[in-house]
Amino acid sequence: MYNGYTEYFGLSDIPFSIAPNPRYLFMSARHKEALAHLTYGLGDVGGFALLTGEVGTGKTTVSKCLLKELPENTQAAFIVNPTLSAIELLATVCDELHVDYDSEKATLKQLTDLILNKLLENHQQGKHTLLIIDEAQHLQPQVLEQLRLLTNLETDTKKLLQVILIGQPELQELLKRKDLRQLAQRITARYHLMPLNKNEVKAYIAHRLNVAGATETIFKNSAINQIHKLSQGIPRLINLLCDRALLGAFAKEKKLVDSAIVNLAARETLGTIDAAESRLRTSLKAIALSIALLSASVAGVYFGQQQLQVNQGKLLALKNASLQAKAKHEAKKLNNIPNRLINQSRDFSQGFSQLFKHRKIAWQANEQPCQAALNFDLQCYWYQGSMQGLLDLGYPALLRFNDNKNQYYYATLTSVNGNKIELQLNGNSYWISKNLFEQQYQGSAAILWQPPAGFIDVIDENSSIELVQWLEQKLSTIQQRPMREMSKFDALLANQVKQFQQRNQLAADNGVNSLTVIRLSNEQRLQAARNN
Repeated sequence: MYNGYTEYFGLSDIPFSIAPNPRYLFMSARHKEALAHLTYGLGDVGGFALLTGEVGTGKTTVSKCLLKELPENTQAAFIVNPTLSAIELLATVCDELHVDYDSEKATLKQLTDLILNKLLENHQQGKHTLLIIDEAQHLQPQVLEQLRLLTNLETDTKKLLQVILIGQPELQELLKRKDLRQLAQRITARYHLMPLNKNEVKAYIAHRLNVAGATETIFKNSAINQIHKLSQGIPRLINLLCDRALLGAFAKEKKLVDSAIVNLAARETLGTIDAAESRLRTSLKAIALSIALLSASVAGVYFGQQQLQVNQGKLLALKNASLQAKAKHEAKKLNNIPNRLINQSRDFSQGFSQLFKHRKIAWQANEQPCQAALNFDLQCYWYQGSMQGLLDLGYPALLRFNDNKNQYYYATLTSVNGNKIELQLNGNSYWISKNLFEQQYQGSAAILWQPPAGFIDVIDENSSIELVQWLEQKLSTIQQRPMREMSKFDALLANQVKQFQQRNQLAADNGVNSLTVIRLSNEQRLQAARNN
């Protein structure tokens, strides 16, 4: 496609079209986490999963990736226009599932019965049935209630219909209604998709230009920083700004896009720069207010627990060795995982509760686990990689396994002793061989970890001095060298990070990613364990 500037910049296509194009798919760490969270939370037990985010953050991108990764034995219905009555929605579900009905005589009951028969038929044939509804914030409460009734059909171990609701933040408010509390209680996974950070914006722009055939730098760093500031990290706005900025550079016969060109592009696409920055300030104030309110609401609990956690921390170090030794005696050895245990371990929330128990935290299964973790300065991390890489992290981990019918069940990895792996299944401890664990391992796991203060997803030259100093302190201790007083993220520190990453077979990049920080956070404890 030609757009005036494509030939000028040596591009084969328009890189920043807002039309969806699978060639330009960019899955940031946030999108991957959202995808993993939905997949884990929905699992095989059925019910509802929820994905929310502001307009243009990439919710549809995540849903399309989810559709591509579905097993062959899954029949999926995708509804993109939910502004329908209950009977219209059921008719649309029938259309998507290829269920025949008389459109002139169909009633709510007839359509419901037809769908339920289809769910049973799919189940008998070993198929899963999935319903995805986009723009779900437009659903009427009575329509949502009708969806809940569809999920009532279940076997002893699973519901026969799985539903993913995708929508803007208003969807979260809608589900807080009293008359929808039964549906809200069935939501097994919630994820709110945040905009891209500065490094992700840079990677996003570079990715799309690369796909379009760019061979040289086109956007200056100052331009990328301004795009991040004005777009607030929302991919759709990034596309609008970049497309107009390329056109502006072409008109001015410039080969490099600078911040001045971006500002001009912003006036043409977003209105005035003042208006765009005003929107940004308003958003930041809203976020700050939300954080302040959240802090105020949990302050009493937090500070009361803070001293308790400090005291517990002192005791845990002494107790862990005896507890682990006791567990080794109590845990049973399994040469295989029997069906009885598998069927008792279908509950996703049961597995997550073990992660909280390990940290001496009481977690209610009706709370969203990753949101609850934030109240204790913890975060969820969805690991994807090799089995050995997971074991090297040294954290308890929630894993999803498949049984011989390709149905999910959940186990919590709690410790490793040589070639033996300790798993929690249905609240009980069992030892299995590393070979059996490797046979079950699906390549991903969820962990709870405590990040350093102020950390979001990367430490680099744009990070605070406190984070850079934390990084230097961890590395100097591990590398057994004097700690430096840091004033910035310099080349020497970057080289020492790469040495650590290479030695531990971690991906090396321009910044220190979450996986490296997670490993650094736990490395001293792991070294002490190895020495003992």
